[in-house]
Amino acid sequence: MAPPDAPSPEHDGSLGDALGALEASAAIPLGARPLRARVGAVVFRQAFEQLARAGRLHPMANPARHGVEVIRDVAYTDSGARHHRLDIYRPTFRRGPLPAVLYIHGGAFTILSKETHWMMALAFARQGYVVFNINYRLAPQHRFPAAAHDSCAAAAWIARNGGAWGADLDRLIVAGESAGANLATAVAIATSYRRPEPWASELFDTGLRPRVALPACGVLQVSDPHRILRRYPQLNRWVGDRVIECATHYLPPGPCASDYGLADPLLILERGEPPDRPLPAFFAVAGTRDPLLDDTRRLGAALERLDTPHEVRLYPGGLHAFHALLWQEQARRSWRDTFDFLARHL
Repeated sequence: MAPPDAPSPEHDGSLGDALGALEASAAIPLGARPLRARVGAVVFRQAFEQLARAGRLHPMANPARHGVEVIRDVAYTDSGARHHRLDIYRPTFRRGPLPAVLYIHGGAFTILSKETHWMMALAFARQGYVVFNINYRLAPQHRFPAAAHDSCAAAAWIARNGGAWGADLDRLIVAGESAGANLATAVAIATSYRRPEPWASELFDTGLRPRVALPACGVLQVSDPHRILRRYPQLNRWVGDRVIECATHYLPPGPCASDYGLADPLLILERGEPPDRPLPAFFAVAGTRDPLLDDTRRLGAALERLDTPHEVRLYPGGLHAFHALLWQEQARRSWRDTFDFLARHL
């Protein structure tokens, strides 16, 4: 189904107001973009990390309260590095293999981790899924293709080992939000198209075929971040900095390439080339106040042209990654819609 029209994002809400007040109190000149960008990056990282830590203190954050067990820090490569580990969330009482989720966290390719995204993994596990919640190398220390390479490596590991952890690989979901939505879409492409990258080709050769892809609030084209600023010239400049950094920190330095490959999975799908294997069904969500909204709408149009089963849901008033705010009705509704879609397609 093609994505419906939606109102343009609004950027004068609570997040923008808070960041604007912070800028004013710090007396940062409007032209001091590098300093503002550095301060903003620290503020965003600390805010998300502290929110995740605070959430863990709630009694209901204990997986055991939901009948879920967690196996932490399983290596999915031989590197021995912490960024090549995953956590497995699964129901404590199981009868036979369960549908599985490869979950890839967001954070503009530069911050956050599987530890900050425990809530996402728990949400799936308590519904009866085996969840592989992964870390991957972060930019700018590790630029593209590091994160895409690692995501494909984790998927290949699941193809070889997921069954031993109780996963039904014929009912695999690949999911992620923001940058993680980009990487989840890249994995879906790498399992459906034979790609020239050796690490993508290795995944294709495993024969793994996800049934569903769940890219939420995705930054699906990293190149040309200024397209977002051109479309929304009144975008809060702190948020605009994050949009620009997503590209400048993730993409390799030097002259702009005409084709960044799996860094821009949306562009690959927009070419309209038929896949070597069927693409998974896509369920993509975004809020109408998300500056990345257009990427989700374009994804729906591209999948329509490819005749791929899909559904795009746009939630009025939702900010970027709104679905993580589980105390809000819009977030809870998006999760209900997600599980309804999975019930129809698994």
